[in-house]
Amino acid sequence: MRRLSSCGIGENQSGQALFKRESGQALLIVLLSMAVVLTIVLSILSFSVTDVAISSREEEALRAFSAAEAGIEKSLLAGTGSIGSFEAASFDAAVTNVGEGAKTFVYPQGLALGDTATVWFVSHADTSGFVCSAEKPCFTGSQIKVCWGRSGTSDAVPVTPALEASVVYLATPGDYSSARIARAAIDPNASRRGTNLFAAPSAGGCVVEGNSYAFQTTLDFSTLGILPAVYNVENGLQYMTVKLLYNTTTAHGFGVDVNFAGATLLPSQGDKIVSTGTAGEATRKVEVFRLFSNLPTAFNSVLFISGGITK
Repeated sequence: MRRLSSCGIGENQSGQALFKRESGQALLIVLLSMAVVLTIVLSILSFSVTDVAISSREEEALRAFSAAEAGIEKSLLAGTGSIGSFEAASFDAAVTNVGEGAKTFVYPQGLALGDTATVWFVSHADTSGFVCSAEKPCFTGSQIKVCWGRSGTSDAVPVTPALEASVVYLATPGDYSSARIARAAIDPNASRRGTNLFAAPSAGGCVVEGNSYAFQTTLDFSTLGILPAVYNVENGLQYMTVKLLYNTTTAHGFGVDVNFAGATLLPSQGDKIVSTGTAGEATRKVEVFRLFSNLPTAFNSVLFISGGITK
């Protein structure tokens, strides 16, 4: 009897101890589960807040870019700088002349095969046509250095860029019926020069306004058959077109330098418009060049036809 009573008491105590251990484990599991759930919830909230912030910044960036573009369009229409705002965004656009009053000019984009770019020697009037005056002087000088080709470009591969320069001038300054053209063709690739009979460039590369070029040549106007009475007088030299040849795979830039004794400064080559758009904390900048238009390529052919062109 005593033994049975004693065994019953022992079994009861063991059951209570087991219950207490299970209760502690359950509490620990509940706490761990709550921690995991809380971590997941906080992560989701963090991602949501981050996504909202990113979306907000992207929206502000788009509004800022749109505002910058609006500033470009307004300045292109007005021809002057402009300031404005719309839909919680604002823009500030500034217009500056390109190349005016300088002895160097870097063409703002690369030239692919057959592309033509123009360097103007005469000034453009505010309305239309050309003008040479104290306020808008025209270039005079006997030489111009032309630099082209990306730095490091090989001079011995099929795609080495050759250069064709065409200088349009008035044999009688101011008289457009006396327009003439002089051409020069330069090829850095020696193996091609035996076939195309182009001239060789000057040795080494050159740097114009911090831009490095692989090839260079100095064009002497007198060597091209232009008289001093033309290139030393305003409104004698009109413009020069530059075309790159053989560069079938890569566009190359070019720049010019007229830093020679007796040479005057270059006239404006066009406008540069820089527009900054702002929306919230976002700022975007758009830069556009509006250079003076090239004359139709057919115009160069007219200069070789004494009888003119008929349709």
